Amino acid sequence: MPDTQRIVIRIKKGADGRTSLSCTRADGTTTWQRQEGDQARFFPRHDLTHYAVETVLGLRQGFYGLVASGWDLSDFGSPWPRGRIPTEANLAELIVGFFDLERRTGERSTAEELNDRLAELCAQNGFPKPEKISEADVARVRQKRAEVFEKWDAIEPGSALELPFELDALASALSPAQPEPRRAKSKKS
Repeated sequence: MPDTQRIVIRIKKGADGRTSLSCTRADGTTTWQRQEGDQARFFPRHDLTHYAVETVLGLRQGFYGLVASGWDLSDFGSPWPRGRIPTEANLAELIVGFFDLERRTGERSTAEELNDRLAELCAQNGFPKPEKISEADVARVRQKRAEVFEKWDAIEPGSALELPFELDALASALSPAQPEPRRAKSKKS
C-alpha cells in the first residue's frame, strides 16, 4: 500500500429519498453505489461511522483504506473478486457495528465490552489479537461521528456531503505488529 491513501468521500442525499456513496481516489478513478429504501436510511450513517472509526483509529486497511488502494465498492460482497478481506477490515466492520448498535438502541457500551467483542472475533477466526481500544479512543470516535452526523443532517435533499479521507504512513491503532506509544503491546492468544 502507498504511504498515503487519499480519497474524497461523497454521500448524496437524493430528493427522492435515495442516497449514493461515491469515492474518488487520488488518481481520479471513482467507485460508487446507490441505495434505496431501508438501505438509503441505514448506509449513510453506517458509512459515516466507518469514516469516524477509520480516521480516529488510523485504520489503513478498513473499508475506506481499501477503497483508496483500488478496491471498488462491488468488491465488498459475493463473489468477493479480491478474495478475503484483510483482518483489519473485519475488525473495522465489527467496531462500526458496535457503534451502529449504540445508535440503534441508544445504549452506550464501554471500551472493555468492545475489546471483549474484538478478542472473541479474533479467537473465532484465528486473527492476531489487536491492540486494546481505550475509553479515550471510544470517546474520540463518538465525537467524530457526532460531527459528521451533524454535517449530514444539515445537507439538503439534492445536495451532498464531501469528506476527505487521508491516512499517512502511521501504523493502525489495531496493528499487533506496530503498537503505538499510547497503548500497551498486545498479547498473543
